[in-house]
Amino acid sequence: MQNILDNKKVLVVDDEPDILETLEELLYMCSVDTASTFEDAINFLKNNTYDVAVLDIMGVKGYDLLEVTNRMDIPSLMLTAHALTPDNLKKSIEKGADAYVPKDKLADISIYVADVLAARKKDKKSRAKWFSLLEPMFDKLFGEGWKKTDKDFWDEFDEKHKKSSLQR
Repeated sequence: MQNILDNKKVLVVDDEPDILETLEELLYMCSVDTASTFEDAINFLKNNTYDVAVLDIMGVKGYDLLEVTNRMDIPSLMLTAHALTPDNLKKSIEKGADAYVPKDKLADISIYVADVLAARKKDKKSRAKWFSLLEPMFDKLFGEGWKKTDKDFWDEFDEKHKKSSLQR
């Protein structure tokens, strides 16, 4: 799975310089452009072609950037520390993010990026693997029964999630 990342062009957008530096190091097998503002990210998107984008939610207008990357058909992972809530997870999914990754899981970012690229390669916007890996963390952070507030949404999501897991 790792070799799917070799020489991929990645845009990483975050307002924290240490996060940008860490992601650049963790995605060493890729060609990484980093932006610390919404405006810088837009300039990169206008002037380059990317295989995938990693977007912080807070501080850089991550959801606005997600709309742009969706229009450009660039797979996007939402990255967050401060917006780690059930509502932001749902919003990321609804707005078309390919994955939603807590910054606590930054060390594993290459796994999530590779998963998104592999799913897109199969013409699927499958969230099966990243969600399976992170759901226990969400359960712990958000508390038992966190899906009950948006039961219909999560039931439908789980149904799609299970189908895409079986198709892999």
